[in-house]
Amino acid sequence: MQTTAVRRALALALAAGTLALTACTNLSSPVVRFDRQVDYGDAKAVELVTNEFGSTDLQMIAEKMTGSLLETGIFQGRPTVTISTVKNKTSEYIDTTNVMNSIQTTLVKSGKVRFTRSINEMQQGVDELQRQNQSGLYKQNTTAKVGQMTAAKYQLEGELTSIVKQSSSTKDVFYKFTLKLFDVQEGTIEWQDEKEIRKTSKR
Repeated sequence: MQTTAVRRALALALAAGTLALTACTNLSSPVVRFDRQVDYGDAKAVELVTNEFGSTDLQMIAEKMTGSLLETGIFQGRPTVTISTVKNKTSEYIDTTNVMNSIQTTLVKSGKVRFTRSINEMQQGVDELQRQNQSGLYKQNTTAKVGQMTAAKYQLEGELTSIVKQSSSTKDVFYKFTLKLFDVQEGTIEWQDEKEIRKTSKR
């Protein structure tokens, strides 16, 4: 009888300990909630969630600009190009660097052009040269030499503008992306093109 009571007491104590441990574990562990279903979509599909600048607009601009540039035949002998500023003159926050990255990626993959560091990327290159040549960490015959960077023959500059018209039932947004290719030495425009996009939404 006494043995049975002891066994019951041990069982209760063990159960209580397990509950306490479970409670502590639940408090310290992150809770993952599945409030909605998430699916992968086609990155190239037309995006019409709003009439603000979106992924489809970026893709259309990049396709138009790269196609137009490559058709000119200006990139004979794989000349060097650098990307300058792309001004966002719209009322929206638009990452214009993302647009230019898509254009640059396609041009690099074409094998017809080489890109030098842009103005925004130059400091990283300078820092790496200083690290190799001034830190004393590297063998001298393996370090990149200062003054050996290849200068850009051409420079890409662009701007994105928009005109927004809105009534009580309709909103019309007109975007225009302009891209220019300058000869750095001569300062002349060697190529220029535009992509226009109109998006209209109704309530």
